[in-house]
Amino acid sequence: MLHPPSVAALPIGRRGVVLVPTPLSQRLAAAGTSAEVVHAFRRARAAFIAGERLDMTALAAQMGVDRTSLFRWVGNRDALLSEVLWSLAEPTLDRIDATERSTGPDRVVAVLTRFTGALIQALYFRQFLRTEPVRALKLLTTAASEVQRRLVATVESVLTEEEAAGLDLPLPAHDLAYLLVRVAESFTFADLIAGERPDIDRAAAALAHVMRTDVPARPRVPALAPPLPTTSTEHP
Repeated sequence: MLHPPSVAALPIGRRGVVLVPTPLSQRLAAAGTSAEVVHAFRRARAAFIAGERLDMTALAAQMGVDRTSLFRWVGNRDALLSEVLWSLAEPTLDRIDATERSTGPDRVVAVLTRFTGALIQALYFRQFLRTEPVRALKLLTTAASEVQRRLVATVESVLTEEEAAGLDLPLPAHDLAYLLVRVAESFTFADLIAGERPDIDRAAAALAHVMRTDVPARPRVPALAPPLPTTSTEHP
């Protein structure tokens, strides 16, 4: 996948939304988006961060509308959950990359390792995996997953940048990005996939092996949840 210069200029987390848009992400980003759409999204996001199960009937009641209106605004439950999940991943990826000083394969490994660590350590994310494991894997790791496609597109954009700077990739950028994301997933969701403990150190070693570089020192992992926006109508 070739990325236009306008995408390359974006923070890496934002690239996923631009490269893999959804009806809800486009609605949230559009000028003149109704306050109801933004409000419903923020309520859902706040509930998710609080570790609550996203209940569309309850959310519609909180908004004072019927489910039909809510679905018209934000799509079905899977669409809303996917957008909430990426809204938390986006600023986390941005913070990680903004503080990462390495380049080449070390940058790629460090960004994915630190992001994997953020997922492993986020209590509300682990709560979601415990309470809805089948749905979580569907929304995060399958072909139906906008979240996975966005993460692959994001990693591919980073690989493309590093390739332009002289990095020799062992595979085409898209194929390598997909492989790296699947490796990261295998350790992030090890408890659901194989009954093993999620492990950031093993993830780092595996990612470094794929990228043929040294295992990075254990980095500080940023919090996954950013502050909730209160006034902007842009995509949170």
